[in-house]
This record gives sequence, structure tokens and C-alpha cells, in this order.
Amino acid sequence: MAHQEELQAYIPLIPDGRNWKATLMLEYDDPVQRRTALARLIGIEDHVWVQVAGFERVQAIADEDLDRDTPDKTSSVHFLRFELAGAMCEAVKAGADINAGIAHAHYSHTLCPIPSFIRDSLAKDLD
Repeated sequence: MAHQEELQAYIPLIPDGRNWKATLMLEYDDPVQRRTALARLIGIEDHVWVQVAGFERVQAIADEDLDRDTPDKTSSVHFLRFELAGAMCEAVKAGADINAGIAHAHYSHTLCPIPSFIRDSLAKDLD
């Protein structure tokens, strides 16, 4: 029975053909640094995006299972889903570049484009 419960917990994390799912982990070894950073990064999960070349950015849909922020801090783990339009899926499967990033007031990073071997792996998750 425990195996079935574990499967049920993780099935929502599997992409279903028109989306990608990801886990965002904010890791800080030092407890004081972690507490400070998580307080500054409240809402970061709502500022994560992907972009297929030639299309608009797709913002992450975050933490559908439960709200992971408190008034004092964000969680160190967030579950994200990126819903793609059919044309985006086709473009990725045809080799279009994918950009990704985070645009939060206290943390910003962009990867343009993501490495091709990662793009190719993500393409396999699409119908």
C-alpha cells in the first residue's frame, strides 16, 4: 500500500504531453543565510519562465498542491508547471531554442538558450 501512496504523490510531477514540470529548489547550507534569503525571495516561484524561440514567455504555474509561502518566507522547494501551446510544442520538437529564467526583484537569472541536449530531452516529453 505504501508504494501506491508514493506513486500517487509523484504522478502529478510527470509531464503529460503539453507541459513541462520542474522542481525549484533554493538551497543554502548556512541556516542564517537560508533564513535571510528565503525571506527576500517570497514569491520567486511566480517569476520563473520559459520561452520557446519565436513565442511569448510562459510563466510557471506554481505550487498547485498547496501554498508554500508564509508571510515571513518562501519555501525552499516549489513545484512548477509550464503549459505550452501546440505550436510551441511543434517548434521545440523541430529544434527551436528554449530560453529560461527567473525575474524576481531579489534574484534574476536568464539562460539563453538552454543547452541543446537539455532542449532535446525536453522535446521528448511533448506529444
